[in-house]
Amino acid sequence: MRERQAFQGARRAREFEAFVAGAAGRLLHAATLLTAEPPHDNPRARRLLTAALAHTYAIWDRLRGEDPYDRAREQLAVRFARGAWHQYGGLGWAHPRGRPNTGGVLRHLTPQERLILVLRMYEGVGEEQTAALLGLPLERVRAICARAMATALHPPREPAPTVAKVAPS
Repeated sequence: MRERQAFQGARRAREFEAFVAGAAGRLLHAATLLTAEPPHDNPRARRLLTAALAHTYAIWDRLRGEDPYDRAREQLAVRFARGAWHQYGGLGWAHPRGRPNTGGVLRHLTPQERLILVLRMYEGVGEEQTAALLGLPLERVRAICARAMATALHPPREPAPTVAKVAPS
């Protein structure tokens, strides 16, 4: 009995390692887009990915034909949404637009806009599935995605740098 459990445990570990080898890079990139962190300095994205993969490993035996990538992506989205809720006070998720970071054009988006845009455009998740995952009406997902796309394509201008005046001597 123990030999059988050990064999199954080893098989489970090998299967999960193969999954992580194939999916972790793309999931990390999605997490980095969500957090709007620079790719070379993304501790929040790495924590999100680690938690999502840990959850996926915990339910690995119960997947029964489900796509583990879908489950890991779902966990990534849910954990990001939960974190944004706590950090920004809700999924309307207002935050100071243009906060200082180097997250590219996505830094101009609210966390909710980033989440929907990443799920829809980067991950290719359908509108209906995105709406169901986030518990939002389909029309709301459409509107947020359109607004996020417009902002990403035409980001607000950065304020002009201030020039220090030199006192005449």
